[in-house]
Amino acid sequence: MSVVDENTTVVIVGSGVAGLALGNFLLRSGIDCVVLEKRSRTYVEQRQRAGVIDHRAARMFRQWGLEDRVLDGVPFEPVLNFRIDGETRPYTYLAGDGDGRFCPQQVLVRHLIEVFVSDGGDLRFDADDVSLESVSGDERPLVRYRDSTGTTRTISCDFIAGCDGDRGVSRATIPSGHLTRYAHDYGYAWLTVLAEVPANHQSMMAIHSRGFAGQFARGPKASRFYLQCPLDSSTAEWTDERIWEEIETRFGEPVKTRGEISSKQLVPLRSVVHDPMSHGRLYLLGDAAHIVPPMSAKGMNLALHDADVFAKAVIRQVEERDASLLDTYSSTCLRHVWNYQAFAAWFTDLMHDSGDASYQGEFRRQIARAEFDRLYASEAANRLFGEFLTGLN
Repeated sequence: MSVVDENTTVVIVGSGVAGLALGNFLLRSGIDCVVLEKRSRTYVEQRQRAGVIDHRAARMFRQWGLEDRVLDGVPFEPVLNFRIDGETRPYTYLAGDGDGRFCPQQVLVRHLIEVFVSDGGDLRFDADDVSLESVSGDERPLVRYRDSTGTTRTISCDFIAGCDGDRGVSRATIPSGHLTRYAHDYGYAWLTVLAEVPANHQSMMAIHSRGFAGQFARGPKASRFYLQCPLDSSTAEWTDERIWEEIETRFGEPVKTRGEISSKQLVPLRSVVHDPMSHGRLYLLGDAAHIVPPMSAKGMNLALHDADVFAKAVIRQVEERDASLLDTYSSTCLRHVWNYQAFAAWFTDLMHDSGDASYQGEFRRQIARAEFDRLYASEAANRLFGEFLTGLN
């Protein structure tokens, strides 16, 4: 059975941070849109992902009138807690009047869903077999999908926002040769571990000869741990006992409570940028267009920046028949993306090269240590670092 009777201005494919933020921005501006998500609402709301809302993103939500309805989490002080070879070395950076906060992505996603649905937004979960047609021609694009009843539906629209991640259908729809992929592999992975262990600080990062380690609070009773490891590692070889022993070694102190480990996952660190971020009437947002290593805590914030830029471009086109912001969407976003890719690559190398010398050698280790010391000694270096952390560079 097929139904072909729907029209809207924007179809948003994917209900992650980028898609839901965009949907809320458009809805508040009177622009009709439909959000399609292949997963269930329960899956989306419970999907565990780290997140930090930087100062720029917090100000963006305030400008859209959504601050009180979607922002949650603990405001963070401008302090990074480091353990260097077993010695605690806090670092206070210059942040101005910042209002960023620690906020796991699933918390922000839940709030964005609640606001969008309560305000009358059209959000469709369990949308399977999504396909995009006529994205580059003169005709209006068509989006086909199969709903939870097995009915195939087709929506005609003016624009498609591809917010469905690195492996989604949106970027895959763009013909070969129209995008250039820039990528860098860092040569190591993180073992990410979610455990029922209260954190002493909102964050703690360790630099050690055996590799990087991190602990970040996930609520009052849980922590997310990260351990640098070789790319050919497997989760099977990381037993619970080995994980706790490695955490204690790299932090240089015993773990007060060895709580239950509920998940383990290996994440290769990489940077990816696709250029341009649009093709015809299809526009890519978030991970569909770019990926940064998690060390930088910028993936969610880059996605929110894309949503902000694209929403304003669509509003300008609908209200003023002015396509100038749509025409420059990709170049506007890519300037911001490359700026923060540069920061992400530098910070990732700094934190890993200064510990385990087996990847880049002792020379790079000593260079990284000198750069690290400069952050403490130079106000100019401190200020620049603070601008990147807050998203205001």
